[in-house]
Amino acid sequence: MTTFGQERASLTPDAPVTHASWTAADVERRPPTDWWRLGAVAVVWLTSLFVVALWVSGGGLEDLVRFDADTLNTLGRITGLVAANLLLYQVLLMARIPLFERGFGRDGMTRMHRLVGFWSFWLMLAHIVLITIGYAAESGTNVIVQAWQFVWDYPGMLLATAGTLLLILVVITSMRRARKRLRYESWHLLHLYAYVGVGLSIPHMLWTGADFLTSLPATVYWWALWVVSAVSLVMFRVLVPVIRSLRHSVRVASVEPDGGRGVVVRMRGRALERLRAESGQFFLWRFLDGPGWMRGHPFSLAAAPQGDELVISARVLGDGTQRLLGLRSGTRVAFEGPFGRLTGRERRGRKLLMIGAGAGVTPLVSLLESEEYADGEAALIVRDHEARDALRSEAIGDLVQNRGVRYARLDGHRSHGASPWLPQTHAEWAGDDLIRYVAPDLELYDAYVCGPEPWMDSVTKDLRAAGLSPSRIHTERFSI
Repeated sequence: MTTFGQERASLTPDAPVTHASWTAADVERRPPTDWWRLGAVAVVWLTSLFVVALWVSGGGLEDLVRFDADTLNTLGRITGLVAANLLLYQVLLMARIPLFERGFGRDGMTRMHRLVGFWSFWLMLAHIVLITIGYAAESGTNVIVQAWQFVWDYPGMLLATAGTLLLILVVITSMRRARKRLRYESWHLLHLYAYVGVGLSIPHMLWTGADFLTSLPATVYWWALWVVSAVSLVMFRVLVPVIRSLRHSVRVASVEPDGGRGVVVRMRGRALERLRAESGQFFLWRFLDGPGWMRGHPFSLAAAPQGDELVISARVLGDGTQRLLGLRSGTRVAFEGPFGRLTGRERRGRKLLMIGAGAGVTPLVSLLESEEYADGEAALIVRDHEARDALRSEAIGDLVQNRGVRYARLDGHRSHGASPWLPQTHAEWAGDDLIRYVAPDLELYDAYVCGPEPWMDSVTKDLRAAGLSPSRIHTERFSI
């Protein structure tokens, strides 16, 4: 079997412990009650139940058991109501309001964004089909004729049709195969049409949707939700970032190479401690250096926040990262954030197992710089296609030498075995066996994982197979 480890930094389980800053009581420490998460979950459930209550109060259950045109119409009503509710949730999720950001974290919001987006889309299509067939059956009209009458004769329906076509475009380009063929910048621009699609769909709800206007509670609910969504979008996507960027006056201090194909950008500003940024978090950065500055890119903090300096590191791949190489000292920086829950606050155990791929190593390094652990009680596993692609090598060297971090690289082409997160050189290993070899006392560990999404899924699967509790596995996803 292939041996594991490297000559300069072997991941052997018996690394010496020279001091201990944690006690046995720390192993089962629990974070305080997450009121943000409770609040976010409560909002989702209460509003969803309220929508169902509106449908029931409008005779939805009675119409459901008629088994005639009214049944189709009432199913069309409930699918339309739920789809409208979910579409507005999409806006709230994209607005990055603190309730959802802190309650679900970026990882949870990414999963919810995809889930809510596709469910709202399919329910919207079901609403269109059911209502059209139901009205056609009720009036004895051909389905095609009825659909044509809806579009041309009903108030707001022409706008809603245009909005539906835009949403179809967004959904198609958000599918994984389409995403792989699009540049990030192109996809991001297309994704913004979702706002327009939702906006165009609203008028027909006001003019033709009886469930929206038949009662005072219904009218108040829908107007309040639309107003909150619009205000949140403007406030948290525009006003707050602009005010923070002006207040802190962040500028590029230096740009340095990082490995063979990476770059480190150091930025300085005023009173950055007021941002309360934590190691492991990320910002959306916009460098005001010319055309294209409006496109924001998510980069994690590559070093623990200190004083008036923030540091990011990135692999130079596409247009967004290529621009980093040309940044000049003094370039102004606009930003949104900090975001994410890949932080020490999520930690519950005494030891740390960090597993990163590519640029995913950067937040893990910043966490290792800021967290407490004894010598040998933190392990860092890094995966790259080639050793020259390594990022943050100098910082990692300091952690190995001064903090006793156990470090190993797993470079090379990916394995085609049961654990594709491993390289071909370790194809004989089962991923969960390797994890238990690195951390035989796995119950004492928290695992932090960051990298490409399919790669993280493979790592997470093996961590669970090795026996690590899901509450001890922390990930961050940047794709939607």
